[in-house]
Amino acid sequence: MQAIRAGFVGLGAMGWSMAAHLHQRGLLAAVANRSPEKTARFAADHAGVAAASIDTISHYCNVLVLCVSADADVLAVSAAIAANAEAGCVVVDHSTVSSATAQQAAMLLQAAGGDFVDAPVSGGVEGAKNGKLAIMAGGDAAALDRVRPVLEAYAARISHMGAVGAGQNTKAVNQVLIAGIAQAVTEGLALGEALGLDAATLLPTLGAGAAGNWFLEKRGATMLANQFSVGFKLGLLHKDLGIVRELALAAGTDRSVIDKSLADYAELMARGYADDDISALIRLKRPQV
Repeated sequence: MQAIRAGFVGLGAMGWSMAAHLHQRGLLAAVANRSPEKTARFAADHAGVAAASIDTISHYCNVLVLCVSADADVLAVSAAIAANAEAGCVVVDHSTVSSATAQQAAMLLQAAGGDFVDAPVSGGVEGAKNGKLAIMAGGDAAALDRVRPVLEAYAARISHMGAVGAGQNTKAVNQVLIAGIAQAVTEGLALGEALGLDAATLLPTLGAGAAGNWFLEKRGATMLANQFSVGFKLGLLHKDLGIVRELALAAGTDRSVIDKSLADYAELMARGYADDDISALIRLKRPQV
């Protein structure tokens, strides 16, 4: 099997750490980012990694990893890679986009003799930093096996969910659960706060029982301390839930959590809180003065 020469596109809060894990494994050949200064900084901090552009990164690599913000970005980057990549390259997309976008990107790569794996992740910024992400992948099984050493650099679990698009559909389910858990935890903790319960005792008590969950453990104390800069930005969850709503409409399933969360996060965004993490939802759960 040909040695892996990986490239990473998208050096955001998660992407930077994921690319760093690849460098530690000796797999990273080049990086690219929308802002060239971030690309240059990463390359300067990680010896042997080339600072590339979207149009040139495929010259260095046979596996291209994407972690970008929106559907249009995935399609634009995939088109640029397809125009320049060598036959047999594999694109792995960790962005959260629609399954239809993943399928369009796959067609671009397949026309150029490459493969595409949609592989959204869950685990947040902490998961990326600690190399403990959960990856839900869609695509050809052989293509996934080829890039598995890349994914293992920052994943605790890699699940092959089916054909291209199945990874994004799994992420849609994941985002509904995240939105619902955030609704329940923020509402409950706002009530505990209003009743004067001591957070230092309340949080471990709740966490030890049936109410325990990742969001409560990781965000409970910070949200009660009005610290909202530690996790996944609520503006991004709002974007994701817009994609999820279209899937739920087509599937004919209930959308109560989706619609409530879309409305709540839209309200927070209108108030200027789009860059807060999703635990800022507690702002709307507290008594409104």
